Amino acid sequence: MSDTAALKARRERLLGRNMSLFYSDPVHIVRGEGVWLYDADGRRYLDCYNNVPHVGHCHPRVVEAIARQASTLNTHTRYLHEGILDYVERLTATFDRRLDTAILTCTGSEANDIALRMAQAVTGKTGVIATDHTYHGNTTAVSQLSTRMPPVGGFSGHVRHVPAPDSYRPLGGTPGDAFSAAVAKAIADLQESPFGFSALIIDPFFANEGFPDLPEGFLDATVAAVRKAGGVVIADEVQPGFGRTGGHMWGHQKAGIVPDIVTLGKPMGNGHPIGGVVAGSDTLNAFRQAFRYFNTFGGNPVSCAAAMAVLDVIDDEALIDNAREVGAYAKAGLDRLRHKHDVIGDIRGSGLFFGAELVLDREKKTPATDLATRVVNGMRERGVLMGKLGIHQNATKIRPPMPFSRENADLMLSTLDDVLSGL
Repeated sequence: MSDTAALKARRERLLGRNMSLFYSDPVHIVRGEGVWLYDADGRRYLDCYNNVPHVGHCHPRVVEAIARQASTLNTHTRYLHEGILDYVERLTATFDRRLDTAILTCTGSEANDIALRMAQAVTGKTGVIATDHTYHGNTTAVSQLSTRMPPVGGFSGHVRHVPAPDSYRPLGGTPGDAFSAAVAKAIADLQESPFGFSALIIDPFFANEGFPDLPEGFLDATVAAVRKAGGVVIADEVQPGFGRTGGHMWGHQKAGIVPDIVTLGKPMGNGHPIGGVVAGSDTLNAFRQAFRYFNTFGGNPVSCAAAMAVLDVIDDEALIDNAREVGAYAKAGLDRLRHKHDVIGDIRGSGLFFGAELVLDREKKTPATDLATRVVNGMRERGVLMGKLGIHQNATKIRPPMPFSRENADLMLSTLDDVLSGL
């Protein structure tokens, strides 16, 4: 039995079956540095997928901050400690002044769970609207939002799903109007139900939906409809946040809206488990009054030290500017490949979150889902790691750590050219 086969068998025995692995030939990773990952045989892979090591794998400043704090103190938030206060003060300064308080968690799933309860506390209602191709985590509450894997026992009835925006295959009419009309219809339906309407939850970049290129002001009418109905807007920033889209710290800033609640996760601590919920003080205090919430590890001193170091690195290394510049360069390279390879139907994205939608027929825009899987595996075989996503699971997901350079982009593009040429 090969080493890989032995590890897979051991994994299944100890962790259970159906635990997902990337790639048809899984990678046994043992070390990371910057934008690179190394396997057990010493082979190097360019990481074009992971947003968890947001400022780069094992960034020395984050590692040092974790080690220093862990050697000094680590406990929960029922003791006084400046670390969480310093961090929340620094974090909320990057938001609109109306979003001035935070609750820290360990994961984005926990953050979204809290956000839904915040909406309940503010509105007294429980009905929620999400898109029909979304993902917001894996707690019992947020799993109700996903149509991709319906919960055991079915949906409880308090969630309404609206069609995800698709800039490549638009529903018809003005994109923003079509989406807001669907949301308004869902609001009306919930208002006629026993649940009422509490919140719209969206990723403002619509990452899992395939990160469509949406016009300026796309969400304006939708936000207005939510507010008119007395609901709140929850922006899930786990994927677009912390400068990922280039030019803006947050995806909702790029979208031109100010949500009522913002949720944070994966990139926040560069791999150290920390997430959070940012909201106005009235909203947060309504939650505190309605729910007795405490998280043992949320906001612990070590997590806050890691998160603070991430903000330092983003600023000191000008990573938001880098995301904008390198992302534009890489997208231009993808566009050149589109003129060479008919399988590329559309190029889209922003900053260091971009990709190509693969099709079997450009005129019919026929999704090339299986081919996208072959491309992802072909890239892995040649030492470049990426994924796929989207409504039809046929868009390449290129979302590298933020220090990704033009040279890294050139390697990714030349490798993709080779893979596409070999199909």
